[in-house]
Amino acid sequence: MSSSELGAMGAVHVSNKQRKLPIDTKQWTETMNTLFAEICRNLRSDAAKHISKKHLKIISERGSIELMFVGNKKIQELNQQFRDKDAATDVLSFPLIFDGEEVNFPPDFGQETFELGEIVISLERAQEQALDFGHSLDREIAFLFVHGVLHVLGFDHITKAQEKDMFSRQKLVLDAAGVSR
Repeated sequence: MSSSELGAMGAVHVSNKQRKLPIDTKQWTETMNTLFAEICRNLRSDAAKHISKKHLKIISERGSIELMFVGNKKIQELNQQFRDKDAATDVLSFPLIFDGEEVNFPPDFGQETFELGEIVISLERAQEQALDFGHSLDREIAFLFVHGVLHVLGFDHITKAQEKDMFSRQKLVLDAAGVSR
């Protein structure tokens, strides 16, 4: 099902900043937009406490996400810079409208598209994890993207209850989008 069929007008913009693994950014842009629309559909059917229906409507219609594919070296630098962890990781999320408590829209966002946040995925790390978990690289990238978007939208997995909610949503979204192990 395409993102337009699901009713989301928001957009995911994909860029590739690594050279170790070939990646079709056009194909991934379509896939990520479909996944973003499915996340919004999931939130409409099972509302999150921290996102009002009004805000969800605005997010799904006009929110955009920047997704960047990088290598292990770049994600390690970012992990060190922003999380003080000197190691490569699989995905980093940088929310721009969620402050840890509630959604905060820019005061002047008007009717324009606005950026919800940025997600950075290490394709090298994703490939390693796909091999470790015995599924495709495509499935791993889709999982990491959904995980990252949920973080951008204020979800976390610090407590057991948060983890259960977030991981359940991830599975529902991936299943609904036809992404399987």
